Amino acid sequence: MRRTAIRLRLAGALAAVLVAGGIATGPAAQAGEEYGKEPTLADLAQRHGRYLGSATDNPELVDAPYKALLGSEFDQITPGNGMKWYATEPQQGVFDFSQGDEIVNLARANRQKARGHTLVWHSQLPGWLTEREWTAPELRAVLKKHVQAEVRHYRGKVFAWDVVNEAFNEDGTYRESVFYKTLGPGYIADALRWAHQADPRVKLYLNDYNIEGIGPKSDAYYKLAKELKAKGVPLHGIGLQAHLALQYGYPTTLEDNLRRFSRLGLDTALTEVDIRMQLPATEEKLAQQAEWYQDLTEACLAVRRCVGITLWDYTDKYSWIPAFFPGEGAALPWDEQLRPKPAYFALREALGGR
Repeated sequence: MRRTAIRLRLAGALAAVLVAGGIATGPAAQAGEEYGKEPTLADLAQRHGRYLGSATDNPELVDAPYKALLGSEFDQITPGNGMKWYATEPQQGVFDFSQGDEIVNLARANRQKARGHTLVWHSQLPGWLTEREWTAPELRAVLKKHVQAEVRHYRGKVFAWDVVNEAFNEDGTYRESVFYKTLGPGYIADALRWAHQADPRVKLYLNDYNIEGIGPKSDAYYKLAKELKAKGVPLHGIGLQAHLALQYGYPTTLEDNLRRFSRLGLDTALTEVDIRMQLPATEEKLAQQAEWYQDLTEACLAVRRCVGITLWDYTDKYSWIPAFFPGEGAALPWDEQLRPKPAYFALREALGGR
């Protein structure tokens, strides 16, 4: 896709904002004082009919400066973990929505939209679910009860759900989760139908990583989405997580991929965006990262049914990357001290800000 030059509003910011393990130095402090006086990223995105959001997690909400920026810069929030199965049904039939409620209530207080994440996933399942064998009728009943209880609880409080998360392998074959192995591929359509019954107005998505570009995995989603739509299954969108890494290259077919899902009558969203790099970060890597943030934003803006972008948290301070990818990090537009990096200004540039 077209790559444009990054024009940074603060002279020399790109050269000066260096990150060592995710912490910026130099003129970033002055940038932090100035950028808050201008339209926020959410303000700029709204001019295009899009939202610009961030994930967050419950332990982070005791950090007052972090919480303030989360509430002022973005117009959408996704709970990183608080709505996952291990948190919401820790014992069979015993539901606990307190973590998700805290974040939904925060979003409401800030007049932000909340996204539900996630109902059916192979990971972060409670032990009672994974430590025994299930018959198909047993697991089907368990899955239906969980999906409908959670969707009913958040009915009218979230605008979209990631109903099934990460259902495919990289080669486009089905991931052999407990749900697939016990119920077969039909569990996906069932989960969508059950969610729709529980909240007929909420938008229902399938969500995955490494489906930004056209390839075997995104082809599998395209094929499945086409089949589901043909059968009248309530599917409204595809979530492209967009966990990118500089060393693996930019998904140059992103815009084309968004368009083909749009042609099926589906919305798309970039749902978990971060762009990691091998540490230490350098001026060159930060410049490349900024360009990628700008490019993926422009790709979304170019496709009418790409409805919004969500950062997978907005600051390196709370990024999941270092714990899961040792030696990598600096993935987000704000550094560990909540100061904007070149990627932040690239987002502004893409959205038409100064």
